[in-house]
Amino acid sequence: MKTSVTIRKSDTVDADAAWAAIRGVDGLDRWFPIIDRCRVEGAGVGAVRIFTIAHDGGEVRDRILEIDEAARRLKYDRFSSPFPVSSYIGTVEIRTIGDKTELIWTVEFESAEAARDDVAALVKSAISDGVDGLFRELRAKA
Repeated sequence: MKTSVTIRKSDTVDADAAWAAIRGVDGLDRWFPIIDRCRVEGAGVGAVRIFTIAHDGGEVRDRILEIDEAARRLKYDRFSSPFPVSSYIGTVEIRTIGDKTELIWTVEFESAEAARDDVAALVKSAISDGVDGLFRELRAKA
């Protein structure tokens, strides 16, 4: 059974700068407290983002599926992780609403029913913290 988690946050940061950061796919270790190191192998669609979880050293691998410049949307497949999921697709979108930039991060995953709520809580917390970190970095650069 698929579960979907969506985090929406908005801030008065530059939408072009937010999109540039997201489409670069490599800043996760700066924004997410849960991530220790992040590197990317390859470029653009098909690139693999590899990061290490801070608390236990677990490794996560994402394959970039889509970078849509016009829609400001990035989509990735988390094909390897220490988390109890059998499928994990993330989509990040940047939108301008008035004088604010809205970031919408949606994750759809499949997991055993017994783990679903725990995984959803972890995803919500991690993404929320990461988006806050991204916005902090963008405000500091402005």
